[in-house]
Amino acid sequence: MTGRQLTRTGLAALAAAAVAATVFAVPAQAEERPTVRHAATQQAFDTLVKSGLPGVTGQARDAKGVWKGASGVGNLKTGKARGKDDRFRIGSITKTFVATVLLQLEAEGKLDLDDTVEKHLPGLVTGNGNDGSTITVRQLLNHTSGLYNYTSSPSFTERYFFASGFFENRYTSVAPETWVKEAMTQPPNFTPGARHEYSNTNYILAGLVLEKVTGDSYENQVRKRIVKPLGLTATTAPGDSPRMPKPSGRGYSVLADSPTTVKVYDVTELNPSVAWAAGDMISSAGDLNRFFSALMRGKLIPNEQLKAMKTTVSGYGLGIATDTLGCGVTLWGHGGGIHGSGSSALTTEDGRHTLAYNVNGDWGGDGDPVGAEFCGTKAKKGTSAKGSATLTGTGFNSGFADGFTRR
Repeated sequence: MTGRQLTRTGLAALAAAAVAATVFAVPAQAEERPTVRHAATQQAFDTLVKSGLPGVTGQARDAKGVWKGASGVGNLKTGKARGKDDRFRIGSITKTFVATVLLQLEAEGKLDLDDTVEKHLPGLVTGNGNDGSTITVRQLLNHTSGLYNYTSSPSFTERYFFASGFFENRYTSVAPETWVKEAMTQPPNFTPGARHEYSNTNYILAGLVLEKVTGDSYENQVRKRIVKPLGLTATTAPGDSPRMPKPSGRGYSVLADSPTTVKVYDVTELNPSVAWAAGDMISSAGDLNRFFSALMRGKLIPNEQLKAMKTTVSGYGLGIATDTLGCGVTLWGHGGGIHGSGSSALTTEDGRHTLAYNVNGDWGGDGDPVGAEFCGTKAKKGTSAKGSATLTGTGFNSGFADGFTRR
């Protein structure tokens, strides 16, 4: 396996062919007639499925109400349609929840964004030039710490991105400190604060800081401070549970065992400690819309903390990203990728127009739901499954598994 490389671009094309050839052609789900306002979004969902993804589910909210859409299937074996209210793994959208709790704690005077990691987690970030006394909580949240991304390590790739390793380790529970230690085997990528570079290690540490400050689990703090106050009935931080709550579809991955052939695997069951506070949460499109709308409207953190959250480096703030579409609409939000799942949650700055959606395959496809929903543009061939080219980079879709190279 060593030395063999297979990029996600190549996997995307092979996966689309694999779904069609080895399972069956996936039809677009029969839908009730969409309103004119969201017809382009539904078309974009259908285009994703026609290009080889199993299924899509999503919801949009604006001043005129709520629209739900779906296309394709939630189960390739049975052909069951993708549900409009499905729950799914949200991957790195988890980071926005974690950042929100830490900003609440700052507003309460329980920590400062410019506290060092060493202050809260003494002796954890050290070795090979890594130094927690030179990295702040703020730098964890905006990915300017310089810390190596543990999900990019060759050993992690072998264990979780190759089929043989994945099926051996999928139910294994791993302590978050283990991932920090994995990152510490490598020197930092740059001096803290020098630039932005996405690293899941940052949010493993952010979760540990959160727990140290509160004396409580990260999962319980998210539940207490966000999930319950907003009435998010489909949102959970599942801990070590590998099961998906109902209703939900199956999740499919191409993994990587050969540079020329791809098999589509059912990877629905997964111990989410592989991602923990960097990407383990489960939610629905409706809950994500409610969360991001409340966040941008100042319902979860005071104005001072919201301003800090929206202060960006290379388009990324504190657990949230921003970009302006070609039609002039500025969006805020995040994206997330984890085995068998790719999600996006986006909102206008006033929180009054939101879109969240999920694909239950972890490869790309044609279609642009983001441009369709916010600009009214039709889907175009060659457009990423997760939005415009800018939105799919270090922005909304810097997901848990995004950007890695399979070796």
